[in-house]
Amino acid sequence: MKLQQLRYVVKVAECGSITEASRRLFVSQPSITASIRDLENEMGVHIFERTNKGVIVSEEGETFLGYARQVLDQADLLEGKYKGASEQVPHFSVSCQHYSFAVNAFVDVIREFDAARYDFTLREEQTHEIIEDVAHMKSELGILYLSEHNREVIERMLAANELVFEGLFCAAPHVFVCADHPLAGRSSVTLEDLEDYPFLSYEQGSYNSFYYSEELTSTFERRKNIRVRDRATLFNLAMGLNGYTVCSGVISHELNGPGIISIPLDVDEYMEIGIITRKNTTLTRYGQAYIDAIRQHI
Repeated sequence: MKLQQLRYVVKVAECGSITEASRRLFVSQPSITASIRDLENEMGVHIFERTNKGVIVSEEGETFLGYARQVLDQADLLEGKYKGASEQVPHFSVSCQHYSFAVNAFVDVIREFDAARYDFTLREEQTHEIIEDVAHMKSELGILYLSEHNREVIERMLAANELVFEGLFCAAPHVFVCADHPLAGRSSVTLEDLEDYPFLSYEQGSYNSFYYSEELTSTFERRKNIRVRDRATLFNLAMGLNGYTVCSGVISHELNGPGIISIPLDVDEYMEIGIITRKNTTLTRYGQAYIDAIRQHI
């Protein structure tokens, strides 16, 4: 097994195509195909399923890729230490729920480790995808929240995937609304105050239960519901329809502008927002810098 073979496997998985991986790596397609076949034979693992639309990672391939990424990360650290930082291409990935402070922290890490070349990934995803990304080592760490309603289920899922949760801060629930919302001048609001306005939430796909919801009060019945996949769409709907969502209250006007504001929600609940990582692993310097940056922003 060679590091170059692992790099080929990871790039093909990212691209979903040997042809595209060949183009990005400036390596011939037959060379990559032969290298991956040799690796599969040597390790006794079936990494990819070939289809007429490209390749997809097999179930056992997902596990193999997780270890491959970890090996490559450690190799990069060694090269950075002994061959000089100028020859190292930084790699770092985060999977998170839709938090602006997570984006702020990501920006800070890139600025801190700015280089001629780097390969960083920020994924704002569904809750179950965050857990899967960290479990399969697709991301170094994930960011999500626990509450008294979802803690037991989420912690059980984390334990099954050999992941651990480390709390960063506790927040009282707030709502995000547009700056000219009829309730914008209130010092706090209740769920009754919000009854006539659309409730905006992040769609969780086949995992659409309140255990995986990003919004703390998802167990409450509402007459008007709109589900979205990304933060920009949610904010546009908040401004266009006087919609609202339930959140931690931490907002970045630097990234999101002055059009969205945060108001305390009068409910007896809390959110503990934290990171998830794999058990018995040490964060890279990028991961540690990211956590430090989050602590600054919150």
